[in-house]
Amino acid sequence: MEAAARTKRASKGTTAGELPLKLGAFLVRCMGGGSSEFFRLMDESGLTFSQVKVLAELDALEEDAGTVTALAEGLGISAASASRAADALVRKKLVTRVEDPDDRRVRRLALTSGGRELADRIISARLAGLEDFTASLNGDERRKLEAALDALLERPEVAEIYRTYERKARR
Repeated sequence: MEAAARTKRASKGTTAGELPLKLGAFLVRCMGGGSSEFFRLMDESGLTFSQVKVLAELDALEEDAGTVTALAEGLGISAASASRAADALVRKKLVTRVEDPDDRRVRRLALTSGGRELADRIISARLAGLEDFTASLNGDERRKLEAALDALLERPEVAEIYRTYERKARR
């Protein structure tokens, strides 16, 4: 039964298991593969993926600082993982802990100027890979991709990420 569900057709000519593979290949290509500027920056910074996720999440916050618990929930990682990532970012002077003005018992995390600069460089590197990819598309491919993305942007979680990226790109 489970095997039959896995091979069920997701759309014309594509099995449910093929769509994630196609999407994964597409995303790797968009990001420039393993030789991209994004991966070079990660290697150069010495940050783990969890640390980059925490850095990016802090950079995306509307307010200036967030708690470890809120970061863990937002990223879908354990509080322990978020705490370890935050501790490492504090040691690297990319993040600082600040006292919550409304509750002195609560410590919030905020990006330092170095953390904000690195987050901006990471976002710029991500966008550069996407710009390289979109520049390689012909007109028909570009129109089809834009139509598919416009449909996905109707999803609230995708629209929220788009608004964050749009705001960062205009800084």
